[in-house]
Amino acid sequence: MGFLDYIFLDNTIRSYLIVAGTLLLIFLLKRYLSRYVAGLLFLIIKRVVRGVDKKTFVKLVVSPLEVFLLVLASLISLDKLTFPKLLNVDIYKANVHEFVDAISVIVLIIVFIWLLLRIMDFVTMILHHRADQTADPADNQLIVFFKDFFKVVLVIFGILLILKFAFHYNISNLLTGLSIATAAIALATRESLENLIASFIIFFDRPFTMGDQVKVHDITGTVEKIGLRSTRIRTDQKTYVSVPNKQMVDSILDNLSLRTQRRAFVQLKLHAETPHASVNQFVQRVKNNISQRKDQVEATTVFLSDILENAFVIHVEFFSAPIPVADFNDLRQQVNLSLINLMEEMNIRLATKEETGVKA
Repeated sequence: MGFLDYIFLDNTIRSYLIVAGTLLLIFLLKRYLSRYVAGLLFLIIKRVVRGVDKKTFVKLVVSPLEVFLLVLASLISLDKLTFPKLLNVDIYKANVHEFVDAISVIVLIIVFIWLLLRIMDFVTMILHHRADQTADPADNQLIVFFKDFFKVVLVIFGILLILKFAFHYNISNLLTGLSIATAAIALATRESLENLIASFIIFFDRPFTMGDQVKVHDITGTVEKIGLRSTRIRTDQKTYVSVPNKQMVDSILDNLSLRTQRRAFVQLKLHAETPHASVNQFVQRVKNNISQRKDQVEATTVFLSDILENAFVIHVEFFSAPIPVADFNDLRQQVNLSLINLMEEMNIRLATKEETGVKA
């Protein structure tokens, strides 16, 4: 019997050398093999998603692909060897051979899920690039939402694979038990489930999107993120508020970004001693003054709205385009200052609260 046929730990030296040579060859060629397999995967991805970049894809998946191919080749090669009976001692309810097999399968499944997550990151990157070319910011948020959702699904799928192939657990019974447990958990976490459902309603119904200025309850601010459970709003006071999605859906929400105009309203109560001619002239001059701001004001309404016992009520209302709030406040200030100047010029004074019968 030659040296290569010498049996050591239930395997011949030849078998050890073949396995070691195979592993060494795989280790040396793993970079080239992973790039070749990445190229094949890219051809499949390219048919599904057009306009993809091969260099970016290969760079993203080559690392997990290297580890996956190395682990897979190692398991296939080592499986050709007979596990030594001398080392196959019992540990609790399993022996060393079963323990090693379970660890190997767990590592293989983890690396496989890692590879799938990297591929998902690449597809998400492409979808983000396409969404950036559209004017609707909701596309980007929708991509982030479903990216996180499917990543959770992949992780759960990986755990089920580990239970099935590493621990030989009957996952059909597990799924049956999970369905009952899920119903119990759903009842216990009803509010969280309602927020999750509300997040889907927000994404598909689109009452608001990221970047919109909204008002819900007493909170006014800009939507910065729409999550699975809550919506994050940057308020006018620059605080960061999280509002449960259920409240964003069930409450009366005012999407300030969708308004077509900004409205300003002033109610002037002229003293009852103001002559009729002065009141009429004042109304006409206010109307003309605001109407001259054609580049800022789109519509104007000025009229004598009411006659009280001690005051004449002048209704002043105008609308501007949906300009930034700072510009709108500046416009309101200019109009208010012009009203003050006009009253001083015409010697018109306002009625006091005591004269109009208004309680302080």
